[in-house]
Amino acid sequence: MKYRLTKKEIRKELLKCGRDPVYFIDNYVRITHPIKGLIPFKLYDFQKDTVKDFIDHRYNVVLKARQLGISTTISAYVAWLLLFHKGKNVVVMATKLNTAANLVKKTKLAIKSLPDWMLISKIVIDNRNSFKLDNQSEVKAISTSGDAGRSEALSLLVIDEAAIIEGLDELWAGLLPTLSTGGDCIIASTPKGVGNMFHKIYSESEQGINDFNNICLPWDVHPERDYEWFEKERRNMSVREVAQELQCNFNMSGETLLTGEDLERIKEGTTEPKYKTGFDRNLWIWETFDATKKYFLIADVARGDGQDNSAFHIFNSETMEQVAEYQGKLPLDMYASLLYETSREYGFCLTVVENNSIGMSVLDKLRELKHPNIYFSRKGTHEHVNQYLAEHQSSATPGFATTVKTRPLIVAKLEELVRNKVIRVKSMRLFSELKTFVWNNGKAEALRGYNDDLVLAIAIACWVRETALVANHHETEYKKAMLGSIMTSKSVFDTKMKGMAGYRKNNSEKGYDFNSIPFFVK
Repeated sequence: MKYRLTKKEIRKELLKCGRDPVYFIDNYVRITHPIKGLIPFKLYDFQKDTVKDFIDHRYNVVLKARQLGISTTISAYVAWLLLFHKGKNVVVMATKLNTAANLVKKTKLAIKSLPDWMLISKIVIDNRNSFKLDNQSEVKAISTSGDAGRSEALSLLVIDEAAIIEGLDELWAGLLPTLSTGGDCIIASTPKGVGNMFHKIYSESEQGINDFNNICLPWDVHPERDYEWFEKERRNMSVREVAQELQCNFNMSGETLLTGEDLERIKEGTTEPKYKTGFDRNLWIWETFDATKKYFLIADVARGDGQDNSAFHIFNSETMEQVAEYQGKLPLDMYASLLYETSREYGFCLTVVENNSIGMSVLDKLRELKHPNIYFSRKGTHEHVNQYLAEHQSSATPGFATTVKTRPLIVAKLEELVRNKVIRVKSMRLFSELKTFVWNNGKAEALRGYNDDLVLAIAIACWVRETALVANHHETEYKKAMLGSIMTSKSVFDTKMKGMAGYRKNNSEKGYDFNSIPFFVK
């Protein structure tokens, strides 16, 4: 015979459940197990902490590994919200309508499987993708169309698998006003590279830029998973899949030009500059000029109208260590003057300027200022030509041309030098661009909404270093070797023979008889 609660006990339990969703879920919610059927939902500690965060924070962004039961936890939390609060309007959005509808289905099951005495509100409208209680609280799944949820006044917005929702940035811009009356938001997903809206929201929450509380749940938060389990799972997965499905690693989960390992190594090597100078404080200096070292400068030129940035790097040409960097919006004449002055500070180092369209204006200004070390290349072959020779050759043009032919070459050279640990990056600004420089239909480019000025400049730097600078270095070494092979001697060789005027017999002379030599002609 089952124990029946008294009215007093029922009232006490209802009050306790209404105040504490963790207690409600852990004691009364049931879920469907694929083998055991309907079973009690016993929360793990990380799931309890997640529910508490839902209560404590209006906006939550959850970075999670697969199969941690977070979607089920969210559905149970939604069931508590609907049952114990009047007039709540909850909207669930996911990559597909069926995925969102599945979360709604779990919420419905959690309510229907409660004891009868706990059903203080009952389902009065029951549809496939939505349902409504008699306390006017309701939940519904919606698609990710452009106008999704815009007309709603939401109490809670749930976005599941946000990283793979296309156009989430536009959706979010339309959905944010629906929460302005005090609604909450839960965004959950596994990672899928960097640069997407989910990555942006999570990253900004870590930096304190937005109002989201970030929750990170990698595979090992689950108490029943150990390293042996992890090794077994990863055997049949690629590196990217492991990063995405288990490790909650943004950098290694996307289709970036550089591998996750390379990006992590670059991030570890970034440091704050020693100086931030220039009128806009955007010229970062890590190392001042050293006369014993050689440097070169590589510049990308922007229009200066606010659409993008002009940028340049200065590298040690031997060690490929970054020593200075600029990124900012300047008129072309001011940018050319900055290039001239900065190059002069580093011993008038070789200055490479991208010569596409407006880049020629900057190069003309540098030549007007009589810059003595501008990079020239031969048309067609892109072979480097020394400035003093190029000035008199019609086939030579100032600057470096980034074209459909050269772009893949410079990008490949960047990947090669990073992979082989030849180059050392110190700038966090550059690292941020490298994270969002991805493969898109076979072309390496910045994600929509992100810049690649610094990346393209460093790609040109890698190409120039490995072609012009290394080739010149090899040529110099060859000349040194050739000159070193030439020998001089101070010994005096007397070619006079016996019988000739001025001949003197040497005591050490053995006295050869030339008549005995067959080919000697008398």
